[in-house]
Amino acid sequence: MSVPTPHNNAKLGDIAKTVLMPGDPLRAKLLAQTYLTDAVCYNQVRGMLGYTGTFQGVPVSVQGSGMGMPSMGIYSHELFNFYGVDSIIRIGSAGAVDPSLKIGDIVVAMSSCTTSSYAAQYHLPGSFAPTASFDLVRRAVQSCEEKALRYKVGTVLTSDWFYDESQGLPEWQKMGVLAVEMESAALYMEAARAKKQALCLLTISDNPFTGEAVSAQVRQNAFTQMMEVALSLVK
Repeated sequence: MSVPTPHNNAKLGDIAKTVLMPGDPLRAKLLAQTYLTDAVCYNQVRGMLGYTGTFQGVPVSVQGSGMGMPSMGIYSHELFNFYGVDSIIRIGSAGAVDPSLKIGDIVVAMSSCTTSSYAAQYHLPGSFAPTASFDLVRRAVQSCEEKALRYKVGTVLTSDWFYDESQGLPEWQKMGVLAVEMESAALYMEAARAKKQALCLLTISDNPFTGEAVSAQVRQNAFTQMMEVALSLVK
Protein backbone atom coordinates (compact mmCIF):
# COMPACT_ATOMS: atom_id res chain seq x y z
CA MET A 1 0.00 0.00 0.00
CA SER A 2 1.19 3.50 -0.76
CA VAL A 3 1.04 6.47 1.59
CA PRO A 4 -0.94 8.40 2.65
CA THR A 5 -3.21 5.56 3.84
CA PRO A 6 -6.97 5.62 4.57
CA HIS A 7 -6.09 6.19 8.25
CA ASN A 8 -3.05 8.47 8.10
CA ASN A 9 -2.47 11.41 5.77
CA ALA A 10 1.25 11.71 6.62
CA LYS A 11 3.74 11.64 3.77
CA LEU A 12 6.95 9.60 3.78
CA GLY A 13 9.45 11.38 6.00
CA ASP A 14 6.80 13.04 8.17
CA ILE A 15 7.05 10.40 10.91
CA ALA A 16 10.14 9.72 13.04
CA LYS A 17 11.77 6.32 13.51
CA THR A 18 10.46 6.15 17.10
CA VAL A 19 6.75 6.68 17.82
CA LEU A 20 5.07 7.01 21.21
CA MET A 21 1.48 5.75 21.05
CA PRO A 22 -1.18 6.64 23.62
CA GLY A 23 -4.65 5.31 22.95
CA ASP A 24 -6.20 8.74 23.43
CA PRO A 25 -5.37 11.20 20.61
CA LEU A 26 -5.77 14.09 23.06
CA ARG A 27 -3.02 12.55 25.18
CA ALA A 28 -0.90 12.54 22.03
CA LYS A 29 -1.61 16.24 21.58
CA LEU A 30 -0.79 16.97 25.23
CA LEU A 31 2.50 15.08 25.04
CA ALA A 32 3.52 16.84 21.82
CA GLN A 33 2.69 20.28 23.18
CA THR A 34 4.34 19.64 26.56
CA TYR A 35 7.53 17.81 25.66
CA LEU A 36 8.36 18.18 21.97
CA THR A 37 10.13 21.08 20.30
CA ASP A 38 8.71 22.41 17.01
CA ALA A 39 5.96 19.78 16.97
CA VAL A 40 4.00 19.60 13.70
CA CYS A 41 0.66 17.78 13.33
CA TYR A 42 0.95 15.29 10.46
CA ASN A 43 -2.36 13.47 10.88
CA GLN A 44 -5.94 14.39 11.74
CA VAL A 45 -7.79 11.62 9.87
CA ARG A 46 -10.67 10.28 12.00
CA GLY A 47 -9.44 12.56 14.80
CA MET A 48 -6.46 10.25 15.44
CA LEU A 49 -3.89 12.97 15.95
CA GLY A 50 -0.21 12.47 15.12
CA TYR A 51 2.70 14.87 15.70
CA THR A 52 6.43 14.93 14.96
CA GLY A 53 8.94 17.13 16.77
CA THR A 54 12.20 16.70 18.61
CA PHE A 55 13.03 15.74 22.18
CA GLN A 56 16.50 16.82 23.33
CA GLY A 57 17.41 17.21 19.67
CA VAL A 58 16.22 13.75 18.58
CA PRO A 59 13.24 13.38 16.18
CA VAL A 60 10.24 11.62 17.75
CA SER A 61 6.61 11.21 16.80
CA VAL A 62 3.53 10.69 18.95
CA GLN A 63 0.43 9.08 17.46
CA GLY A 64 -2.93 8.08 18.92
CA SER A 65 -3.84 4.43 18.42
CA GLY A 66 -7.48 4.35 19.47
CA MET A 67 -8.94 1.62 21.67
CA GLY A 68 -8.62 -2.12 21.21
CA MET A 69 -6.49 -4.53 19.23
CA PRO A 70 -8.05 -3.87 15.79
CA SER A 71 -7.35 -0.14 16.03
CA MET A 72 -3.83 -0.67 17.41
CA GLY A 73 -3.25 -3.23 14.68
CA ILE A 74 -4.14 -0.76 11.94
CA TYR A 75 -1.94 2.08 13.15
CA SER A 76 1.06 0.00 14.22
CA HIS A 77 0.96 -2.06 11.01
CA GLU A 78 0.98 1.06 8.85
CA LEU A 79 3.72 2.74 10.88
CA PHE A 80 6.00 -0.30 10.80
CA ASN A 81 5.36 -1.39 7.23
CA PHE A 82 4.51 1.76 5.26
CA TYR A 83 6.21 4.61 7.14
CA GLY A 84 9.53 2.98 8.08
CA VAL A 85 9.07 3.28 11.85
CA ASP A 86 11.57 1.16 13.83
CA SER A 87 10.15 1.35 17.38
CA ILE A 88 6.71 1.94 18.86
CA ILE A 89 6.28 2.57 22.58
CA ARG A 90 2.69 2.35 23.75
CA ILE A 91 1.90 4.62 26.72
CA GLY A 92 -1.49 3.68 28.11
CA SER A 93 -3.70 3.06 31.09
CA ALA A 94 -4.50 -0.28 32.68
CA GLY A 95 -6.55 -1.92 35.39
CA ALA A 96 -4.66 -3.54 38.27
CA VAL A 97 -4.86 -7.34 38.46
CA ASP A 98 -1.92 -7.88 40.81
CA PRO A 99 -3.19 -6.81 44.26
CA SER A 100 0.09 -5.08 45.13
CA LEU A 101 -0.33 -2.48 42.35
CA LYS A 102 -1.63 0.95 43.33
CA ILE A 103 -3.23 3.74 41.30
CA GLY A 104 -0.42 5.60 39.52
CA ASP A 105 2.06 2.70 39.51
CA ILE A 106 3.83 1.92 36.22
CA VAL A 107 3.76 -1.50 34.58
CA VAL A 108 6.43 -2.46 32.06
CA ALA A 109 4.68 -5.09 29.95
CA MET A 110 7.31 -7.70 29.17
CA SER A 111 4.71 -9.97 27.55
CA SER A 112 0.98 -10.08 26.86
CA CYS A 113 -1.61 -12.79 27.25
CA THR A 114 -4.80 -12.17 25.29
CA THR A 115 -8.44 -13.18 24.93
CA SER A 116 -8.29 -12.16 21.26
CA SER A 117 -8.00 -14.28 18.12
CA TYR A 118 -5.79 -11.61 16.51
CA ALA A 119 -2.97 -14.12 15.90
CA ALA A 120 -5.25 -16.35 13.77
CA GLN A 121 -4.35 -14.27 10.70
CA TYR A 122 -0.78 -15.60 10.81
CA HIS A 123 -1.86 -19.28 10.46
CA LEU A 124 0.65 -20.44 13.05
CA PRO A 125 0.78 -24.12 14.02
CA GLY A 126 0.38 -23.22 17.70
CA SER A 127 -0.01 -20.29 20.12
CA PHE A 128 2.15 -17.20 19.73
CA ALA A 129 3.64 -15.47 22.81
CA PRO A 130 3.51 -11.66 22.24
CA THR A 131 6.68 -10.22 23.77
CA ALA A 132 8.29 -6.79 24.07
CA SER A 133 11.74 -5.80 22.85
CA PHE A 134 14.22 -6.76 25.57
CA ASP A 135 16.35 -3.67 24.92
CA LEU A 136 13.35 -1.38 25.46
CA VAL A 137 12.30 -3.30 28.59
CA ARG A 138 15.82 -3.09 30.00
CA ARG A 139 16.14 0.63 29.41
CA ALA A 140 12.63 1.34 30.72
CA VAL A 141 13.44 -0.46 33.96
CA GLN A 142 16.68 1.51 34.25
CA SER A 143 14.77 4.77 33.75
CA CYS A 144 12.19 3.84 36.40
CA GLU A 145 15.00 3.02 38.83
CA GLU A 146 16.80 6.29 38.16
CA LYS A 147 13.57 8.25 38.68
CA ALA A 148 12.71 6.26 41.84
CA LEU A 149 9.26 5.37 40.48
CA ARG A 150 6.95 2.62 41.69
CA TYR A 151 6.87 -0.01 38.93
CA LYS A 152 6.53 -3.70 38.15
CA VAL A 153 7.72 -5.73 35.18
CA GLY A 154 5.86 -8.77 33.90
CA THR A 155 2.92 -10.15 31.96
CA VAL A 156 -0.27 -8.23 31.21
CA LEU A 157 -3.60 -9.29 29.74
CA THR A 158 -4.77 -7.75 26.49
CA SER A 159 -8.54 -8.17 26.52
CA ASP A 160 -11.09 -7.67 23.77
CA TRP A 161 -13.66 -6.83 26.43
CA PHE A 162 -13.88 -3.51 28.27
CA TYR A 163 -17.23 -4.51 29.78
CA ASP A 164 -16.13 -8.01 30.70
CA GLU A 165 -18.89 -10.47 31.64
CA SER A 166 -16.52 -13.44 31.68
CA GLN A 167 -15.52 -12.86 35.33
CA GLY A 168 -12.12 -14.25 34.36
CA LEU A 169 -9.73 -11.77 35.98
CA PRO A 170 -9.28 -13.82 39.19
CA GLU A 171 -8.05 -16.72 37.02
CA TRP A 172 -5.54 -14.49 35.24
CA GLN A 173 -4.46 -13.19 38.65
CA LYS A 174 -3.59 -16.77 39.65
CA MET A 175 -1.22 -16.89 36.66
CA GLY A 176 0.69 -13.81 37.82
CA VAL A 177 -0.80 -11.35 35.34
CA LEU A 178 -0.13 -7.81 36.54
CA ALA A 179 -2.74 -5.70 34.75
CA VAL A 180 -5.38 -5.67 32.04
CA GLU A 181 -5.49 -3.40 28.97
CA MET A 182 -6.63 -3.69 25.35
CA GLU A 183 -3.78 -3.08 22.89
CA SER A 184 -0.32 -4.46 23.70
CA ALA A 185 -0.67 -7.99 22.27
CA ALA A 186 -1.57 -6.61 18.84
CA LEU A 187 1.36 -4.19 18.98
CA TYR A 188 3.79 -6.98 19.91
CA MET A 189 2.49 -9.25 17.15
CA GLU A 190 2.78 -6.52 14.53
CA ALA A 191 6.31 -5.72 15.70
CA ALA A 192 7.32 -9.38 15.54
CA ARG A 193 5.88 -9.79 12.04
CA ALA A 194 7.64 -6.64 10.81
CA LYS A 195 10.87 -7.47 12.69
CA LYS A 196 10.66 -4.16 14.55
CA GLN A 197 10.77 -3.14 18.24
CA ALA A 198 7.87 -2.46 20.60
CA LEU A 199 7.15 -1.87 24.28
CA CYS A 200 4.01 -1.16 26.26
CA LEU A 201 4.27 1.11 29.31
CA LEU A 202 1.13 1.36 31.43
CA THR A 203 -0.05 3.51 34.29
CA ILE A 204 -2.55 1.91 36.65
CA SER A 205 -5.73 3.97 36.38
CA ASP A 206 -8.25 1.68 38.06
CA ASN A 207 -8.75 -1.53 39.99
CA PRO A 208 -11.49 -3.85 38.65
CA PHE A 209 -11.52 -5.77 41.91
CA THR A 210 -12.17 -2.79 44.22
CA GLY A 211 -13.84 -0.32 41.85
CA GLU A 212 -11.22 2.36 42.53
CA ALA A 213 -10.63 4.55 39.46
CA VAL A 214 -9.38 7.93 38.32
CA SER A 215 -11.39 10.29 36.12
CA ALA A 216 -11.14 10.52 32.33
CA GLN A 217 -9.53 13.96 32.77
CA VAL A 218 -6.77 12.49 34.94
CA ARG A 219 -6.22 9.70 32.41
CA GLN A 220 -5.76 12.31 29.70
CA ASN A 221 -3.51 14.71 31.56
CA ALA A 222 -1.77 13.18 34.56
CA PHE A 223 0.33 10.23 33.35
CA THR A 224 3.47 12.34 33.14
CA GLN A 225 5.84 9.90 34.84
CA MET A 226 5.09 7.22 32.25
CA MET A 227 5.49 9.75 29.43
CA GLU A 228 8.90 10.79 30.75
CA VAL A 229 10.05 7.17 30.99
CA ALA A 230 8.95 6.64 27.38
CA LEU A 231 10.77 9.78 26.23
CA SER A 232 13.95 8.58 27.96
CA LEU A 233 13.97 5.62 25.55
CA VAL A 234 14.13 7.79 22.43
CA LYS A 235 17.52 7.71 20.74
